[in-house]
Order: sequence, then C-alpha cells, then structure tokens
Amino acid sequence: MPRRKVRPAGAAARQAALRWWLLSLATAGAIVTAAAALVAVSLHFSGSAAASASSGAPYRLSQPREAEELRWEQEIAPPQLASPQSRMLDGVAGDAAEKSLGLPAPARRFVPCVAPSPEYKSPVASRGYLLLHANGGLNQMRAGISDMVAVVRIINATLIIPELDKKSFWHDRSNFSDVFDEEHFINSLANDVKVEKQLPKELVKAPKFVRYFKSWSGVDYYQDEISPLLDHRQVIRAAKSDSRLANNYLPTDIQKLRCRAFFQALRFAPPIEALGKLLVERMRSFGPYIALHLRYEKDMLAFSGCTYGLSQTESEELAMIRQGLWAYLFITLSCLVKDIDPLEQRSHGHCPLTPKEVGMFLSALGYPSSTPVYIAAGEIYGGESHMVDLQSRFPILMNKEKLASAEELRPFSQYAAQMAALDYIVSVESDVFIPSHSGNMARAVAGHRRFLGHRKTISPDRKTLVRLFDKVDSGLLKEGRRLSERILDIHRKRQGSPRKRKGPVSGTKGKDRFRSEEAFYENPLPDCLCQPGSPDSNDSLVSI
Repeated sequence: MPRRKVRPAGAAARQAALRWWLLSLATAGAIVTAAAALVAVSLHFSGSAAASASSGAPYRLSQPREAEELRWEQEIAPPQLASPQSRMLDGVAGDAAEKSLGLPAPARRFVPCVAPSPEYKSPVASRGYLLLHANGGLNQMRAGISDMVAVVRIINATLIIPELDKKSFWHDRSNFSDVFDEEHFINSLANDVKVEKQLPKELVKAPKFVRYFKSWSGVDYYQDEISPLLDHRQVIRAAKSDSRLANNYLPTDIQKLRCRAFFQALRFAPPIEALGKLLVERMRSFGPYIALHLRYEKDMLAFSGCTYGLSQTESEELAMIRQGLWAYLFITLSCLVKDIDPLEQRSHGHCPLTPKEVGMFLSALGYPSSTPVYIAAGEIYGGESHMVDLQSRFPILMNKEKLASAEELRPFSQYAAQMAALDYIVSVESDVFIPSHSGNMARAVAGHRRFLGHRKTISPDRKTLVRLFDKVDSGLLKEGRRLSERILDIHRKRQGSPRKRKGPVSGTKGKDRFRSEEAFYENPLPDCLCQPGSPDSNDSLVSI
C-alpha cells in the first residue's frame, strides 16, 4: 500500500490561510484584487518557504498554545505572514511602505509632562465623600470620571468608585471593575486623592446631597458652592459627570491631575487589555494599518438625523428611533432638536462620512488597496449593503469580530463599553487613525495619540469633502489626480501635529461658547505636554 504523502504543517496552514484570503476578497467583489493577490501569494510561497521553516509560524508563543491561537495561525492569518518582507505594502521597500501609510505628524519633541509641581501636597484628611454616576458611553464616562477626580481634589473629599451608566442607549450592565483596572485606578491616584470601593456602612443610608454640578465650572464654583455642602452632610452624589469642569484656565496642577487620571489611571481591566493587545498584534501581521472609526451606526445616525445614502425604509426606521430619543432627551436634557433637515446637516459637515465616502477619501489620500484597515465601530447600519464599496477598495478590511473568534469575544460581546474598549486599544496603537465623525471616541483617541507622541491622526474636513463627493456623483469631477491633490492639500495641516488647544469660536456666547472650545482631553497641550529643556507652562493658555 503506497504511503500517503504528508504535507508540512506550515504548508497546510498557508493553504488554509490562502483559501480564507481569497474567499474574503471574492466576497467583497474584488475579483481583480483577488487575482493579483493570488499571483503575489504564489510568488511569496516560492520565495519564502525556507524562511518560513526557519522563522516558524506567526504568533509563536513561549507559553502553551491555546486552541484559538492555533485556529488563528492555521485558518485566518494572512498568507504574507510567513515572510517579513511580504508585510510591506504593495511589495515595496521598507521606507516606501512607511511613506505609503504616511509618516507620523512631526511631534517637535513634545512629551508628556504630568508630574505635579513642588508645591503639590498629598491629600489631607477627607471632609466627606463623593458618589458619582458617570453618564454616557465609554469615553464620555472616562472624561467625566477624570474630571470628578479633579473635583474631589478641589473640595478635599474621598471618591467612591464610580457607578457606570446602565440606562443609556446601549443598556450596558458593566460595573467599573468590568471595564477598568480598579486596583490600578486606586493605587495610581494615591498621592492625589483618596479612592475607596464603597461608602462606610454607617453612611450607606445616611441623607445625601444630590447635585447636578454646573457645566464647564472652574475652581471657584466647586470651592464656593459645592465644598460647603460637606459641612452639612458627609455625602454628595453627583448625578452626572459629563462636561462639569472647564476646559481651560484651571490651575496647572489640576490640569495635570486630569491627564494622570484620563491617560494613566483609567487603564482597562486586564482581560480587555490582554485581548486588545492580541488584536493589535494580529492587525500588525497584515502590515502598517489604519484604524478607521466608522461612526455609521444606528444610534449616531438617529441622533444626528443623518439619512443621506439610506433607503426610504432605513430613513423611516431612524426617524422612529429619533422620535423616541427626542421624547426622552427633551424631558431630561432638552438638547435634541426634534426636526432636522438631513441634507442641511450633511452640507454643514455634521454627519459622519458614509462608508463609500470614506473609501473615496482613503483612495484620494493615496493609500493603496493593499492597506490594512481596522474598522473601530459597533454594528454598521445596514450591514454589508453599505460596506460593499469600501470593501472593494480596501479588501483587507478587518474588525474585532474577524480578528478574534466568537469564543475569544464571548466574555465582552454583550457589553458595549467593553467592546468599545477593544476598539479604543487597537485605534490608539494604529499607524494612522481616521475618524469619520468627531464624537467622544474620536476625541479621546486623538487626544491619547497626541499624549503618546502625536501619532498620525487625520481629521477629515467633512464640510468640504461632501461638496467634492457630490461633484463626483454628479459627474462634474472625476476621481483621480485632481481630486486627490485637492483633498491632500485640504488635509495637509489636519494630521495631529502639535498645537495649543483651540479656544471658543469667535462670536459664540453662553454655553455655546464652552461647547465650541476644543475639548481638554482631545488636545492636552500645553497643560500636559512639553518640550524637554523648555520650562513648563505656568498657566492654561489656549490659542484663540
């Protein structure tokens, strides 16, 4: 009986990966790209077999391999992993590959400067306790919690571990310790504020002051109006946390404390960090990658009233959701306009770019079709029907559901904040970050990337882009060099280079003036970034 020829494990893995790769491309409708990929893979296999044998399979870990790791390596990992050379974009040289993704914005030697001043003292005896209900999505809560750390310092109180929002649109039941590393949060702030996990038993049922702190308030407000409340009751409950502290003109040590809380103390829970880092590693296996915060989700479209490019049925569904949101928010916040003109919203740049528009944008910026793109988002509204054009332009289109198995995601999949945290990690670590809308996630990631060395972040000029894209749709302008040069010129100074935080828009008044300011955590310069060898800024100057 003739012996059965046994193929090497590495070859089997590469063939399985090749099948997955071509299936993905074919599903996207990218037949030409698939053919090109087949040729490239064939050439790659013939040239890198020896290298594969010597270097071993990707993700070779020192510890015992889990089943899901083996599954990734054998069935999902892209074929080009077998050779470092093949991880370069379009098969070009290393320097050219880096340029094809775009060099980072010049950081001009700015580094984090968050150490307290010599006059900064450790917390003295606490005068009482602050209970906090953090409202909103993940990054809105992170900003609010960081602000309340500063407020606790100002009023000399003890912060009880915050309660996360469980009643928002997402109905997420996560507790603080499910999302954040609770022990790290407490210990890292030990020299700033006292943090405890719960109230003393004798105060659990004691009367409490419940307060909606005034938005965008300074130190005087908290010292003069909030701190005296502790003379009458030992516990204050802050009903909301978002935008309760001014962006600018606060003492330097308070601003630095906000940065320590946001960028350092609020580390994600260990299981989230572990999977997040694994997703980054898997994404990097495709080469330098773009993280695209594609805010084309049901809640965003309903809230903003943006229905461009949607079917009549989809538009009507969003209108019904919006009416429900309006009824709720009108009663509680009065911050949602009931009737909106979708076309007017889009013309003013208030709508997120559609997946198709994002594809046109990336192509105009010069990114080749082989650029790996990570979609940092929840469920895209309309599903694959709205993703076809983007997928055809950029076949290596990944998200956490593609990079991780259902088993790996199962502990997090029912919790919006935890799933968003995974996207946050992959986005912060990306080679380029591009948000399709300037929401809380986009601002938080952009600020974190500034804090870590002004990593390249391209902020689309949506107002100008939609006008150009409309011309393309109407036939007045064609995709090509002219459109590309125009878009490149518009975004030459929108790539995350160091600059002072922007102040309010000229002519705005009242709360609109505060809303028009650049958010503190979006750009912590000059308060928390400095150039070595130059004196730190002694105040919170902003560029007006």
